[in-house]
Amino acid sequence: MHIEHLAIWVRDLEQMRTFYQTYFSAIANQKYTNHQKGFSSYFLRFDGGSRLELMHMPTIPDSPHDSLQQFIGLTHFAVSVGSRDAVDALTERLRADGYLIVGEPRQTGDGYYESVVLDPEQNRIEITA
Repeated sequence: MHIEHLAIWVRDLEQMRTFYQTYFSAIANQKYTNHQKGFSSYFLRFDGGSRLELMHMPTIPDSPHDSLQQFIGLTHFAVSVGSRDAVDALTERLRADGYLIVGEPRQTGDGYYESVVLDPEQNRIEITA
């Protein structure tokens, strides 16, 4: 078994698609729109086959959670970039482009080398080697 995809409700579908394409080399499918429901989405495919679904519907409320705090529920997902140098380079590129780094690059106690960044809508992404 494997996780087929994760999904995120987003406010700005195009901004989020562009972010994941630009920084994580995701490849988007054609935009799906259901005009009757006011729903639209993209599936983004990453190297290795995992996918992220970005979904938008104007009636979905904002999350009550503070993205700088931890809380029960799905709190992050990790994207492997292949090496420690790649983690460092992408982290610095995101910082230079104005994204908030909430976890500096480090070796974790469980053996990962990672950093943590917030995407444009404050979702946590672990960047791992």
